[in-house]
Amino acid sequence: MATKIVKLATLGLKAFINLNQSMIFTKATYIISNPDHTACPKPDRPEYAFIGRSNVGKSSLINMITGIKNLAKTSGTPGKTQLINHFFIESKAKELAPLQQWYLVDLPGYGFAKVSASKRKSWEKMIGEYVRSRENLINLFVLVDSRHTPQQLDLDFVNKMGEWKVPFAIVFTKSDKETQKVVSAHVRQFAEAMKKTWVELPPIFVTSAEKKTGKADLVTLIEEMNKEAFEKFKNKDA
Repeated sequence: MATKIVKLATLGLKAFINLNQSMIFTKATYIISNPDHTACPKPDRPEYAFIGRSNVGKSSLINMITGIKNLAKTSGTPGKTQLINHFFIESKAKELAPLQQWYLVDLPGYGFAKVSASKRKSWEKMIGEYVRSRENLINLFVLVDSRHTPQQLDLDFVNKMGEWKVPFAIVFTKSDKETQKVVSAHVRQFAEAMKKTWVELPPIFVTSAEKKTGKADLVTLIEEMNKEAFEKFKNKDA
């Protein structure tokens, strides 16, 4: 019997509904890939990671958010992403605002990738150590395929993030592949399943990389989180 999971105190969640701002991306480049969180870049700036089941559309979503088509490599082969992939991002809240530098991370997918059991276990260990130990990780975006009814694998994963007190948001992908009625039903069913073990749900987004649906909402959330995160980094360095 699952126990009630306490509400997560994610940075800036109360402010994410303010959609009047528009982040401008001035630079987005791949930096490095690592098999271990200890070899990741110095944790001296905010970091946002993306994860989901294999073939959930993670790379396409990252490319949509940044506006760079081939930043994250898309592949029809599940399990192609096998390392912790860091991207350097430079952005500003508006035209005359100061530049902000942060990291975006593409994590290996979980699920039914065609790899050996030992390799899958190695990925799980790598992901677990990263999300629990990466001190500058501001938020984990957990991607869920909106075409399907709630999958136990996804529910187990978000519950595990709750147990580990990892701040996260749920991002439903590929909403253009089904009717709005079907997508809405699947999102509602997932939320209802989570309510069995959650006191309060994390932010939930519905997206389509093809139609750019949900981009403004996600970018605004990151922008609001960055405001608080940079303030904390500034106080830490003072």
